[in-house]
Amino acid sequence: MMTILHSALPYAPWVKPAGRRLPGVMPLPRSDWLMVDSAYALQMQARADLLATREADVLACLPHAHEAAEELLREVLHDLPQLGFTRRGQKVECPDGRIVEIAPDNALWTVGHLLQADFCILQKPEGEAEHVLTGAVLCFPSSWTLAEKLGKPLMRIHKPVASYDADMGRRVQRMFDMMRPEQPLWRANLLHYTNPALYQPRPELSPKDKSLQGDYIRSERQCLLKLRDTDAVIFSIHTAVVERNALRPEERAALQEIEASAQTRA
Repeated sequence: MMTILHSALPYAPWVKPAGRRLPGVMPLPRSDWLMVDSAYALQMQARADLLATREADVLACLPHAHEAAEELLREVLHDLPQLGFTRRGQKVECPDGRIVEIAPDNALWTVGHLLQADFCILQKPEGEAEHVLTGAVLCFPSSWTLAEKLGKPLMRIHKPVASYDADMGRRVQRMFDMMRPEQPLWRANLLHYTNPALYQPRPELSPKDKSLQGDYIRSERQCLLKLRDTDAVIFSIHTAVVERNALRPEERAALQEIEASAQTRA
């Protein structure tokens, strides 16, 4: 797969100390939940290739998530015109000129061909304490696999993440429970990679292409939206990768602070 780099990061809330605190979520205007950026055409080409050749690896939807997936598709279709998309009946013309056929019975496949972001469906089974991953279109995983996480609750999903301890798990679950459909939330992470590939699926215990000395900075704009009808929470992941030397001066300064702090903890 080709290397797809942004010329600059389209978001960097971690420049300010408040944006680095975990879980670091902030309110987001409903109209800003989705985005299209300068890498749209190339990233969509990569997504189409993955969905054509590795669908079993990048797309899954448990039976009880189909209704939520269909609601997600309706929300996406409602918001697309403001991003430069044109809908004509059951077809959508995308900003790069592609025509995508709307397939309500394959909602995640459709969404995966429309937008750069990956989308995960999280639902809280009746009587259970945590939300569970019940479906996703995940073309650009950052060192994890959909197969290992599907059907698992939040704490189990984050088992390899040292900072996601029991206290963090309770805080995140409380946030999920209290979310309102009209108020999405967002955060952005900051990852150091030695490999710029967008598609990096890896089992939990396998080595990662991550290093503080990595030449590439990978950042994910992660948004949370609660669906009104099904009460599912949608976790979207919009990924950008830049070369370290492409960072703006304020981003480079913040990165140096973050790296110094990480080295001190180590």
